[in-house]
Amino acid sequence: MSSHATPHIPQHVAIIMDGNGRWAKARNLPRTAGHQRGIESVKRAIEFAAEAQVKYLTLFGFSTENWNRPQDEISELMRLLRMYLKSETASLHKNEIRLRVIGDRKKFDRDIIDMINNAENLTKNNQKLNLTIALNYGGRQDILNAVHKTVEASQQKQLSNDDINKIFEQSLWTHELPDPDLLIRTSGEQRISNFLIWSCAYTEYVFTDTLWPDFSQEDFTNAVHTYQNRDRRFGAIDPSDQEAMS
Repeated sequence: MSSHATPHIPQHVAIIMDGNGRWAKARNLPRTAGHQRGIESVKRAIEFAAEAQVKYLTLFGFSTENWNRPQDEISELMRLLRMYLKSETASLHKNEIRLRVIGDRKKFDRDIIDMINNAENLTKNNQKLNLTIALNYGGRQDILNAVHKTVEASQQKQLSNDDINKIFEQSLWTHELPDPDLLIRTSGEQRISNFLIWSCAYTEYVFTDTLWPDFSQEDFTNAVHTYQNRDRRFGAIDPSDQEAMS
């Protein structure tokens, strides 16, 4: 561990859950089998985060671009989403976990929207872990939506720069969440794929070759340890470096 690092737990961990299809292909199974196993990894990741005393966990569940996948795969993803909300909402509430969904939920069927609303209302006062699932979410779309809302507000009255900044931030789907400290992506891919691109400005990234259905507590712990060994400066100069330059 570097001299500057401290063994603190990241307050907010975000995960891009990648590799379900490759996991299934390696086993000569349909992609849907990978998504089914991926649900089990979602449950485990929530447990890992709660045990580690992480306060916020955000999972990239379904992007705005995922609608371009084959219709049978989309139908299976919607079935799994229904199943998860139906079977896990009570468990999340029992374990003091708050559930939020960010993204444009209007494109989902009415019954899914109702289940999301019910889960959010039931768990809204829970404080052990704040679980956020990004559904029909895109980082660029989030920013564009916030820009449009800010422009609309500025047309109604004269705004100061501080007002503009505040309205923009409050218009983001992520406005109730602190910026992620750590972003984990599974499957070996090293990009953020339009996920939380505004709030990840100073996030630490950890990429693991593990496919999402195989994501384990060891993978989660290793990612947290990697984060703990990073020297986060947020664009500033380390004080010891500044002293050496003086």
